[in-house]
Amino acid sequence: MEAGHISIHAENILPIIKRWLYSEKEIFIRELVSNAADAILKLQKLALLGEVKREVPEAEITLAIDKEKGQVIITDTGLGMTADEIKKYINQVAFSGLHDFLDKYKDKDDTQQVIGHFGLGFYSSFMVASKVEIDTLSYQEGAVAAHWSCDGSTAFELTESKRTAVGTSIILHIADDSKEMLEEHTLKDLIHRYCAFIRYPVKMGSEVLNDTRPLWTRSPTELSDQDYQEFFRKLFPGTPDPLFWIHLNVDYPFNLKGVLYFPKLKHELDASQGEVKLYCNQVYVADNTKELIPEFLTLLKGVIDCPDLPLNVSRSYLQSDPTVRRISEHITKKVADKLTGMAKTERETYAKFWDDIHPFIKFGMLRDHKFFERMQDHLLFKTAGGEHLTLEQYKEKMLGKVEDGTVIYASDPTSQVAYLRLLQDEGMEAVIADTMIDQHFIPYFEMQTGRKWKFKRIDADISAQLLDSSKSQIVVDANDSATAAEKLDKIFRDNLDKTGVKIRVESFKSDKVPAMLLVDENVRRMKDMVRGNGAMAAYTAGLPDDYTLVVNQTSPAIKNLLKLSQTFNRLEEVKLVVNQIHDLAWLQQGDFSAQMMQSFIDRSAAILGRLGGSDTLLAQ
Repeated sequence: MEAGHISIHAENILPIIKRWLYSEKEIFIRELVSNAADAILKLQKLALLGEVKREVPEAEITLAIDKEKGQVIITDTGLGMTADEIKKYINQVAFSGLHDFLDKYKDKDDTQQVIGHFGLGFYSSFMVASKVEIDTLSYQEGAVAAHWSCDGSTAFELTESKRTAVGTSIILHIADDSKEMLEEHTLKDLIHRYCAFIRYPVKMGSEVLNDTRPLWTRSPTELSDQDYQEFFRKLFPGTPDPLFWIHLNVDYPFNLKGVLYFPKLKHELDASQGEVKLYCNQVYVADNTKELIPEFLTLLKGVIDCPDLPLNVSRSYLQSDPTVRRISEHITKKVADKLTGMAKTERETYAKFWDDIHPFIKFGMLRDHKFFERMQDHLLFKTAGGEHLTLEQYKEKMLGKVEDGTVIYASDPTSQVAYLRLLQDEGMEAVIADTMIDQHFIPYFEMQTGRKWKFKRIDADISAQLLDSSKSQIVVDANDSATAAEKLDKIFRDNLDKTGVKIRVESFKSDKVPAMLLVDENVRRMKDMVRGNGAMAAYTAGLPDDYTLVVNQTSPAIKNLLKLSQTFNRLEEVKLVVNQIHDLAWLQQGDFSAQMMQSFIDRSAAILGRLGGSDTLLAQ
C-alpha cells in the first residue's frame, strides 16, 4: 500500500473544480465517459501496432448503480493503467501548472478565461462524489492491477487490486447533495444529453444508450432523405420536419463534419428556435457556440463536429484562435453554396422554400458581406400574384411600365389591396415585402448595389400607366371655365379637417377607389426605422406628415361629391364626405391612431344616419 498527497498547492480539490472548471455538476458524466472512450481507442491503436500481447476485449463502456452503497460505477475495456501511470496521470499531470492557474484567476469569475489540460476532466467526478476510487488493470504484459482512492482532499491511497480484466472502473461514492445521480433515469438522461454519440457502446445492463455511428460520420451517398429526417427527429423531438439540410464533410484544411437543417420558422427570425449542437470527436461540447456559429446561422438546427477546435479546460468554451474564424467562414460558405446551388439547379424547390427561408437569407446578408455577395443575384421576391421572381425577371416583366430599376412593393397586402388591384388591372405587378426585416434590408440592399435598384412602396407614387390624361381637363362650370379637377381641389382644401395635406386631383383609368394617399418614401422610411426607438422616435415625431391625397375624379363617389357641393344647404354633408374619403384612403395605410379611428366611426354613423328616402346623401 502507498499513501501520499497529490501534487497541488491547495487544501481541497472539490472547491477548485466547482468554482473554476465546471458550471454544471452533471458534466462529470461527459468527462468520465469520454475518458473511457479515449482509453478504448488507445488500446485499439496499440493492438493495430502489434504492441498488445493480450486478447483485446470487446469495446464497451458500462454504467452500474449500487443504491445500497450509494455508488455509480463507470467501467471501460480500454488500456487501463499501472500504479506508476496513476501516479503520473492522476496525481501529477492533471494538476500541472494549476498553482499558477489559481493565482491568476482567484479574483475572477469569467470561466471563459480558464485554459488548462483535459487531464482535469477526471476530477469533475468530485462534482457529485464525496469519494472516488479507481480500479484498473493495464494491458501491458505482467502488469499488476492497481486501486486508487481519494476523498476530495489532497490525500490519496494506492494499493494493489484483485482485478483480472483489462480496463478501468471509476467508482463514485455519490455525495448527499447529488443523490439524484443514483436514479437510473437521471443517468440515462445525462448520457442522452452528453454522450449520445460517443463512438463506443455505452450500456446500462443490456441496453445500449448511445448511437456509435451518428449520421454526420457517414457518407451522404449512403443516406436517404428519410435518414436525415429521422436523425433530425431524434435530435429535436416534437419539432416540425425541416425544409432541407446541408451535410458538411471537410478534411482539409481542418476536420469538420456535421449536418445543418433549415427549420420551418414559426415566427420571423425566431432565433430562439435554432440550435446547432457542437461536438468534438463525437463528444458533446455546447449548444449554439457563438464564436463558431455566425449569428444569422443560429436560426438553423443541427450538429457540427470539429476535432480541431481549441477548447478551454472545461470543454465548454472556445478559445480565441484563427482556426475558429476559418471554420466559421467555411460554414457560412457551405450554407451559401447550398442555397445558390438550389437556386441554379433546383429553382422550383428553391422557390417553394423561399417564403420560409427569406428572412434568414436577408438577415445573413445584413450581417455578413461575403454572404451578401454570394446571395445577391439569387434573391427572390414574391409578387402579389404569387410568382417568385429575381429582380432581373421583375425588371423584364415591368419593362416600359416603370422607370428602369424601380421595384414597386407592398408592405401590407391586406390594407393595400386597393392599390394592388389598380396595378393588376393594368397588367402591372408589385412584390411583397411585409416582414420586419424588410424595413432594414431594402435600404441596405439599395446602398450595397450602388443604387442600381430603387424600391418604392406602392403608395409612394402613381404610375402614369394608371392614369387617363384625356379626362383631366373636363370643364364642369362654363361660367368660370373651371375644370372638375379645379373644383375638387377647392372642395377638399376648404373642407378637410387635417391641415398641411397636399391635394392632387387625377383621373384614374379605374373608378374603384375614390382617393389614395401618397407618402414620401424617404420620410416614411425614416419613421419606420426608428419607430419605437425612444429618443429617435421623439425626433421623428416632429417631422411633417409628408403625404399627398390623390383624389380620383373618375370615381362615382367623387362625382357625386361634386354634385353635392353644388346643392344649396348641403355644405355639412360635403364636409362629412370629404373627411370620410380622406380617412378611407388613410385606412389603407394601416396606421390609424385611436383618435382617428374614433372620428372615423362617429363620422360613419353620422353619414349612415343621413341616408334614406328621396334625400339620399349621395343620390345620383
